[in-house]
Amino acid sequence: MRILEFTVPPAYHGAKAKVFLRSYCKLSARTMIRLKQIPGGITVDGRLLRTIDPVQAGQVVLLRLPEEAHPMQQPVTLPVSVVYEDEDVTVYNKPPYMPIHPSAGHACDTLANAAAARSAARGEVALFRPINRLDRNTSGLAVTARHAHAAARLSGRVEKVYLAVTEGIPPTSGTIDAPLRPMEGHGIRREIGAGGEEAITHWRTLATCSGHALLAVVIDTGRTHQIRAHFACTGYPLAGDDMYGGHPGHIDRHALHCAAVRFIQPVTGETIVLTAPPPPDFCRLLEVLSIPVPDFSAILTYFS
Repeated sequence: MRILEFTVPPAYHGAKAKVFLRSYCKLSARTMIRLKQIPGGITVDGRLLRTIDPVQAGQVVLLRLPEEAHPMQQPVTLPVSVVYEDEDVTVYNKPPYMPIHPSAGHACDTLANAAAARSAARGEVALFRPINRLDRNTSGLAVTARHAHAAARLSGRVEKVYLAVTEGIPPTSGTIDAPLRPMEGHGIRREIGAGGEEAITHWRTLATCSGHALLAVVIDTGRTHQIRAHFACTGYPLAGDDMYGGHPGHIDRHALHCAAVRFIQPVTGETIVLTAPPPPDFCRLLEVLSIPVPDFSAILTYFS
């Protein structure tokens, strides 16, 4: 059981517990309701705290997050590394070709299966809560929450920097602000067009050679295939991305890697910055193109 501890600051002296829990502890309404239904779910100085009770500066409020009883995905030990882990967050370096969730043809080779195996090894039962969802063939950092409170605090608040290799050389930097919609008759494929969802992509060119460019990419929105579709629709498909007009000659997948993430630790408030170097196939592509693997200090400038 995860127990969260919060000391009431002077600014909340005399406030109702509900206000303190929602505003200071950033507790979601759903989690608060669940805690109220658990004996000892919300206590102050060792006694039950009702949400209508006032809190006093200096008091210690404990939240006992309930154990999860939901069924997990089938636990399967898979070759995926953990870049960061604490009691609230696990960040994986997902290899290419690994789906995030099970689907047709991928029942037990997903990140969800790997996460279930880690939980089982610790004797835990936990839902799989991915915060940033990478395409199956996109490699890199995947942030997951270990409980509902962490998921609520992280949702929409993880900043990401991707590395992408384009066919053709776009301008040195720029922004694509164009809505994306499903392409009729093409299943999951997306295109720029009226009636689509808002999608905003920023990029900076890190290096160019052999008619290709290595880009650092940041997205303000998280639409399906956003980076792939945006660059393809503007004339610069990702290398290897045959769904969007790229050529798989030097790499057998779209050349896209989530290289850095930044987020606020959902309980402590600490800023966490993590990086992951590109996998071997991405590095081989750069070598063939005579483009050096980038210095991560350049990538992290996007977080400045």
